[in-house]
Amino acid sequence: MNNSVILDKKLYSKKPVNTQRDAHEYISKMVLDHDREHFIVLNLNARSIPISVHIISIGTINANLVHPREVFYQSIKRKACSIIVAHNHPSGGLEPSEADIMLTNRLKDAGKILGIEVNDHLIMDRKGDYKSII
Repeated sequence: MNNSVILDKKLYSKKPVNTQRDAHEYISKMVLDHDREHFIVLNLNARSIPISVHIISIGTINANLVHPREVFYQSIKRKACSIIVAHNHPSGGLEPSEADIMLTNRLKDAGKILGIEVNDHLIMDRKGDYKSII
């Protein structure tokens, strides 16, 4: 996989991301069909229009190491006003783990300090189903 293209993929749609379904449409193609967890951040401008999407981390089949500094790095660089994060569960199931919930809360706290709101955190499975942690 050529991560350099995916890691800095520009989005040119002018359609705002106002719902979980909208976010799923942008992100799902990047995480479906993978056999390892991928953690994605979708950066949004002040009108909730995507300005970039990035793979932050690729983990194992059931774990992924994610730190707020990596999540918000491109968000700060791109001057995002808010973000939506997502990751896949390649082994199936949409229930968040305790680690998923703790990470979501940590990202929300970090976002408050940085002035970048975390709008949502989606978990996706291989079938294309998704669930929000927030």
